[in-house]
Amino acid sequence: MFAAPSPHALIAMLIAVAMFYGFASGRLRVEIVSLLTIGAIALSLYVYPMADDDKYAGLELAFQGFGHYALVTICSLMILGRGLVVTGSLDPAARALHGVWRRNKSLGLLVTLVLCLFMSMVINDTPVLVLMIPIMAQIAQRGGMAESKTLIPVNAAILIGGMSTTIGTSTNLLVVSIAQDLGLRSMTVFHFTPIVLCAALVALPYMWLVMPRLLPDNSVAVAPETRMFIGKLRVDAASPVQGKTIEELRGTLPEGVKAWLPASAGGNVGRRVFLEGTYDGLKETARVLASHLAPSWLLDRLRRNAGNDGQDVIVVEMIIAPDSRLIGLNPRTAGLAGVALLGVHHAHQPLRDPRPRTPDAPMAEGDVLLAMGAPDDLHKFATNDGLLMLEGGQEVARSTKAPLALAIMIGSVGLASLGFVPIAISALAGAILMFATGCVRFERVGRALSAEVIVLVAASIALGNFILVSGAASWLGGLMAMGLKYLPPEAVLATIMLFVTALTNFASNTTAAAVGTPIAFNIAQTLGLPAEPLVLAVLFGCNLCYATPVAYQTNMMILSEGDYVFKDYIRSGLPLVGIMVVALSVLLVIFYGI
Repeated sequence: MFAAPSPHALIAMLIAVAMFYGFASGRLRVEIVSLLTIGAIALSLYVYPMADDDKYAGLELAFQGFGHYALVTICSLMILGRGLVVTGSLDPAARALHGVWRRNKSLGLLVTLVLCLFMSMVINDTPVLVLMIPIMAQIAQRGGMAESKTLIPVNAAILIGGMSTTIGTSTNLLVVSIAQDLGLRSMTVFHFTPIVLCAALVALPYMWLVMPRLLPDNSVAVAPETRMFIGKLRVDAASPVQGKTIEELRGTLPEGVKAWLPASAGGNVGRRVFLEGTYDGLKETARVLASHLAPSWLLDRLRRNAGNDGQDVIVVEMIIAPDSRLIGLNPRTAGLAGVALLGVHHAHQPLRDPRPRTPDAPMAEGDVLLAMGAPDDLHKFATNDGLLMLEGGQEVARSTKAPLALAIMIGSVGLASLGFVPIAISALAGAILMFATGCVRFERVGRALSAEVIVLVAASIALGNFILVSGAASWLGGLMAMGLKYLPPEAVLATIMLFVTALTNFASNTTAAAVGTPIAFNIAQTLGLPAEPLVLAVLFGCNLCYATPVAYQTNMMILSEGDYVFKDYIRSGLPLVGIMVVALSVLLVIFYGI
């Protein structure tokens, strides 16, 4: 007869159930549930210590997650990902993607899915999705597929890519680190990548051709109005359009951008060109033509002064208030100090606007200025000159650092993947280099790190260790082994994967990892199977979080962007879960010969 669990094992399982319920109910924030879990472990072991331990030994177990190398690695990878984002290292890939979508929508979606899959292999899932959301929105506005038909497939591709390497997600690192603590051999960065890529080949046709058809078209009938700015392009002497006609210039402009010459320019492009378009359009025009939207000396000074003050340069929109001193002045006579004016949006006038359609026209109440500068200087400018700053500024990418940030990321991943040093060391070294080279500012590190992830990982490590040392893993593993010993290896792996997948989709994937890894290790010992494929079944199951919006933070990020409801995730995600479980279970048996 199967014995009952020990009191400490029962306490560990009750805390795990409470943690699952806390995440699934959504009544408390993730950080609160995680901290309560740590506190519950510490208190229970203080009041009722385990055999041969004093009451303070439980405190070390409860709080050791905060000093675990897995947490240091995860934080370092967050900083590396932040470096790629703020330096604009991924912008060339985004521009190339726009070009493919313009040629063919179906091909564009396929290329997008493959690109997202490979990017998320070495970059955390969240930064990749943060980059992709505005790209997919722009593609939808320019006649591509609706966001609601592309965001869930893109998110699924990102999650599959993140599953394929040990550094793809924090959950992968957590599973691998717990398994190593239990005695499993060390895994390199691309240790199980071939298995996941083979499964991705099976799932890709579904994500590309079927999943968009299962999702609604939530496009609005009329696209929201995008503010258009009139700007002045300073054409450099080395620009390829110098001396060309305005018609030749217009042939090189991004879509949606208009251009004309000042009255004094004659018929050919000289030092100045007037533009009208969105900020993104104006910025892309300046990039393509190797020119600037403000004097280059001023832009250099703003970046230098902001760097000396430890600030980033941002671009914001400001509305001219009724009492602003700028009313009636033009940008040349306004005496703007500490900021650069990139463009102006002329407010709609009840009668015909008598002002000329140029960026040098007198400013009026209600006009919107597109201004660049350090946050402190922009706030000072708004206060002194009677302007209202709109919410949400866009950080200017430190593009000169882009090649350096990319080299640091490649070096960090390369050293670990070749086995020269553990990923914890190479990722930490890469994060230090990001700080030392200015790719990421140390005082802005809070934007790179997620407090939610930090406490969640720390709580999961503590819970996983408690489940192990209390005997709960051994008891649960024995209970599952009783039912699994009559099944073939494929079914054993699929059952473990489905068990963890269910926990992942309705609770936390990190907690599922903490609970599932020691259980899988114990089942392997009970059934006489190699531990590694069963641990990988847990790792894969933690990443199969497609079926609910609460399963993973990227699922929540696209919920409002795509105007999705719960059933959209279930309808499109459950078939993908089934495809991946079957494919991965069979592939694990084939690769490990069990």
